[in-house]
Amino acid sequence: MGRIVVIGGGIAGMSAALALHKAGLDAAVFEAHPDGAEDIGAFLTLASNGMRALAQVDASDAVTAIGFPLSTMRVLDDSGAELAHMPLGEAGDPLLRYRCMRRGELNAALQAAAARRGISVRHGARLASVEDGPGAVTARFTDGSTATGDLLIGADGLSSTVRRPIAPAAQPCYAGQRVFYGYTTGATPAGGPECITMVRGSAAAFGYTVSPAGETYWFARVAGEPLAANEIADGTSARWRELLVSLLRKDATPAADIVAATGDRIMVTNATEMPLGTPWRSRRALLIGDAAHAASPATGQGASMALEDAVVLAKALRDAPDTDTALALYEALRRPRVEHNITVSGQISRGGTSPSRTGRGAPVSRPGEDELIRHLEWDTGIWTVTS
Repeated sequence: MGRIVVIGGGIAGMSAALALHKAGLDAAVFEAHPDGAEDIGAFLTLASNGMRALAQVDASDAVTAIGFPLSTMRVLDDSGAELAHMPLGEAGDPLLRYRCMRRGELNAALQAAAARRGISVRHGARLASVEDGPGAVTARFTDGSTATGDLLIGADGLSSTVRRPIAPAAQPCYAGQRVFYGYTTGATPAGGPECITMVRGSAAAFGYTVSPAGETYWFARVAGEPLAANEIADGTSARWRELLVSLLRKDATPAADIVAATGDRIMVTNATEMPLGTPWRSRRALLIGDAAHAASPATGQGASMALEDAVVLAKALRDAPDTDTALALYEALRRPRVEHNITVSGQISRGGTSPSRTGRGAPVSRPGEDELIRHLEWDTGIWTVTS
């Protein structure tokens, strides 16, 4: 395996580059944005499985230096009564504890880790097309430049350019909910340190957590028709705040007061997902992360699944006898798990119905946690374990 071209410098692309580098492979990253701070307004939670994947590529320190840990979860009903209060993930292990952070901060941390290892990352390289030939694959960028390698990895998200020739009919689908995110220092909701509170509201699903600095991070998922692109672009925090508060006031929970105390830091997006069975690869091109298997955010597993992808792909390329076998192995290991996540997350967002399929038959049962740990453990040969 010679050079690997990675399209996309977000979570999937940067973690793939780190994993490939650890496997002794030459990877270069090409990112369309001029810097690493895209989506700085949204936050995410890395689950224990995502943190485990980071540890395998020696990137734990870079990520635990940002954000804050979460060790417990409360669940409230629409009256504000507490239904459950439980440990979250592998809370007993500081290395695997859930962690909450802004997406842009995670991107920047992964890119800094890549820079320290000498991995090439070129910003402002917007992909125009891919030429997937029998001997090499070439990425052509809008500025006229090119990058050629033995393998091209499409980690370029929902609107993937790499996906167009691989799966021209596959498009992200609306998953049934609008998702709002916000931050405020003007609310002091209950919950305790390192705790995330989930509210089963009558009109919206709501969640919040308070950072060590006293800032409340919150989200709301609201069922309804998708927002048009111009509505999202032209919408204001005041409009979203008014809409949400009117819905959340129906319940006796902290949600309405949290949103009412939020100023100009409210953003909204439509929850989307990729159809089950979407093709992921051609001769020398492979999709990973959201480009391949985006799910609605209901399970909160998008970033963690991308981190898992990176480790399993690097191990497959390291251990399998040839590239074709490695890519087939990677897909066989990853598809059941990520499509299970798409299904579960989509059912939550749509109230029980499953996502559409593209005709690849019934999904396979996802691997159990013990099997996942074997897939991720860096010193365990993935080819010998699975063959």
